[in-house]
Amino acid sequence: MSKLFVFIKSKPISLLLVFMPLALVAEYLHWNALAVFIIASIGVIPLAAFIGEATEALAVHTSPRVGALLNATLGNAAELIITIVAIRAGLLELVKASITGSILGNLLLVLGASMVVGGVKHGIQTFDRRSAGRNAILLLLAVVALLVPSTLSHSIGPDNSTPVEAFSIGVAIVMIILYGLGLYDAAKSPSSPITHNTPHESAPHWPVRTAVIILSVATIAIVFLSEVLVASAEAVVTEYNISEFFLGIILIPLIGNVAEHLVAVQFAAKNKMDLSVEIAVSSSLQIALFVAPLLVFISLAMGNPMQLIFNQFELLALLIGVFIASFVSSDGESTWLEGAGLVAVYIIFALGFFLLP
Repeated sequence: MSKLFVFIKSKPISLLLVFMPLALVAEYLHWNALAVFIIASIGVIPLAAFIGEATEALAVHTSPRVGALLNATLGNAAELIITIVAIRAGLLELVKASITGSILGNLLLVLGASMVVGGVKHGIQTFDRRSAGRNAILLLLAVVALLVPSTLSHSIGPDNSTPVEAFSIGVAIVMIILYGLGLYDAAKSPSSPITHNTPHESAPHWPVRTAVIILSVATIAIVFLSEVLVASAEAVVTEYNISEFFLGIILIPLIGNVAEHLVAVQFAAKNKMDLSVEIAVSSSLQIALFVAPLLVFISLAMGNPMQLIFNQFELLALLIGVFIASFVSSDGESTWLEGAGLVAVYIIFALGFFLLP
């Protein structure tokens, strides 16, 4: 356990752990809803970071194939837990918005920020052009899988009708099968777009026992903190007229993935742009092909069925985000100005979503 405390002291982000008990106290004492939401959001950040670190540490002790599988299944654990709690609370629009927001955040904000930081420090950076092209095709296929139910469902019947629900379940099954094929590809190929492997020298070198303890404790802590976060989010929507859509599409994805976002930017700063691109793309594909369909089945089991039906703003944002990110990375080179353009598009989307009624 002493190694655990040494690690906490060595990581500045661990200082944010103080916000976890503070959030529980704030909820118990019935503080202002916005204050509770902000405190709980900050408290989730280091816990999500610990889950990521523990996953990478476990991957070090396994083969590259098993490590890729661990990253693929646990890479978005924090956001998955938050969305499951939100489903139980009936906040289905927030959950669907978080799916869209995660994909946009990875393709525009993370990739853009990585290009800016890497470009300012190293000038023009290069990455595998063939991989970028293959990634673009898979991203487009993943987004199409999300678009089809939204565009056809209105012709099939009302959103909550049995035929529409059956169609959504069928699409979810196909997406999970495709994700399974992606994992099979990852087991055969060291450069599968579904997963990314952190270099061993960059991963924490913890004993397996330490990694399992940290992973377990952080996961349990996020479950409790997610309850506070979602409850305060409901109050914020009611009291401050901040839309559930904005919370889902911008804030929840940032909260659950900020640690992984920082890792991608750090790799770009080290002139490892290939890894930054891999993180952004694999995270987007994991959300689209695994998390989204998995939530469909989880929502059914919890009695709050969620269909894969997104509104026109989400569909437009997804199409634009995939197209721009694919076009910018198609030449296998990146500059800080291209990255600034991606971040600018993300900010424009965020402003528009905030002002939507």
